[in-house]
Amino acid sequence: MSTSTTIDDALDRANSGARRVGRDVGRGAERVKRTAVAELNGLMADVEDLLKIVAHDADVDVVRLRDSVRNKIAATRETLAAGGRRMSETARQAAGATDDYVRRSPWQAVGVAALAGAAVGYLISRR
Repeated sequence: MSTSTTIDDALDRANSGARRVGRDVGRGAERVKRTAVAELNGLMADVEDLLKIVAHDADVDVVRLRDSVRNKIAATRETLAAGGRRMSETARQAAGATDDYVRRSPWQAVGVAALAGAAVGYLISRR
């Protein structure tokens, strides 16, 4: 096997690894987003149920608080949707930047991959 083939194989593995990392980051971001959205939607549903219970209370303070909570729930839903879109876009950009870096600087990528592999190997061997 020639040196050129070995280098090409290492570069191919580094590119493949960069793409895999990008996909994993994207999947992780999606899981975090889904979990956070589910938890916050559950909380907001509970608050909305509470608002229904006090919906007929005509006390001025209760009416004011109820309206304020409804507005905050609507704003929170909008913020969650925008945050989810931003998180997904950031994950895609990170994956693209990683792929671009590996393509522009293959030797540094191979070095970083080798160091990461050595570190993982060292940590595993200590167990």
